[in-house]
Amino acid sequence: MGKRFFLVEASVLPEVFLRVLKAKELLASGEAKNISCATRMAEISRSAFYKYKDCIFDSENSREVLTVMATLLDQTGALQALLAGISAAGASIVTINQSTPENGTAQVAVAIRTGTMQLTIEEMISQLAKQKTVVEIHRGI
Repeated sequence: MGKRFFLVEASVLPEVFLRVLKAKELLASGEAKNISCATRMAEISRSAFYKYKDCIFDSENSREVLTVMATLLDQTGALQALLAGISAAGASIVTINQSTPENGTAQVAVAIRTGTMQLTIEEMISQLAKQKTVVEIHRGI
């Protein structure tokens, strides 16, 4: 049987799950230098952390990330212009992956965090599509 996920209100979860999330946040932010430090700060055992770390996620954090897929002309400044347009829409860039240019174009995947955007995703993509170096652009799956 495949993995099965449930969306559950945090208040009904056992305390250990919330502490595991806290430890993961401490590690991600750099506030805790290692797992031992994070588990001590979150007041859980290392074994509890390892038991649940890959099974519990904060849906509020993951929900805001999406990928924008673009085909750009192989011209100086094309990627820079795309990233500037994304930033101008209020999105923060999480990761950038670009293929080696072939036949005058390159494929780019940009993961963005949308929580601070002033535009809708559709409005941002519409504006980015108007850039002269953007051949094609769409929201990733």
